[in-house]
Amino acid sequence: MAGAVRVNKIVTSGTFSLDGGTWDVDNNVWVVGDDDEVIIIDAAHDGAPIIAGVDGRRVVAIVCTHGHDDHIDAAAELRGATAAPIWLHPTDRMLWDVVHPSVAPDHELTDGQTMTVGGVELQVVHTPGHSPGSTCLYGPALGVVFSGDTLFAGGPGATGRSYSDFATIIESIRTRLLTLPLDTVVHTGHGDDTSIGAEAPHLDEWIARGH
Repeated sequence: MAGAVRVNKIVTSGTFSLDGGTWDVDNNVWVVGDDDEVIIIDAAHDGAPIIAGVDGRRVVAIVCTHGHDDHIDAAAELRGATAAPIWLHPTDRMLWDVVHPSVAPDHELTDGQTMTVGGVELQVVHTPGHSPGSTCLYGPALGVVFSGDTLFAGGPGATGRSYSDFATIIESIRTRLLTLPLDTVVHTGHGDDTSIGAEAPHLDEWIARGH
């Protein structure tokens, strides 16, 4: 028996750069799987602790929730170490190419597709706004959604930089995420977990404040 599918969080540290600025950031990397195989969600900063978290299991896929450099900078390293394919939504390819100009993702994420690990299905949910290709992964059987930088504890991801749009991220959250069961745990790209039920009542507040 391969055991139940479980979710492990690995926090890596580095920088995020865009529009001429650079900031120190801590990123959440999610390793989802059973005793035999895993999916890595986001390839942030440093491959070594992520590979350690994989702990010898087969990596089915390296899924990038979006193309910002702090979520993809270790992708090539992880692919080299695990031979797993990299998945990215095609509308974030321009962000990817800045970081990895000579390395292409292996596959394009598409809204509605499913990925399976340890017999559990993860559904790909395209949620543009933070970036054009921002994508979440929803695991109905696990009661979790991996939100990347689309939804955090306290509101939407940032939309004040290139390729982002506040109205678009609000529409994505309203129609694609807040429609999930209220007890769905939100595993974010940075910071603490939240839940759909904790965030849903605050949508109008976010709209009013504009971020």
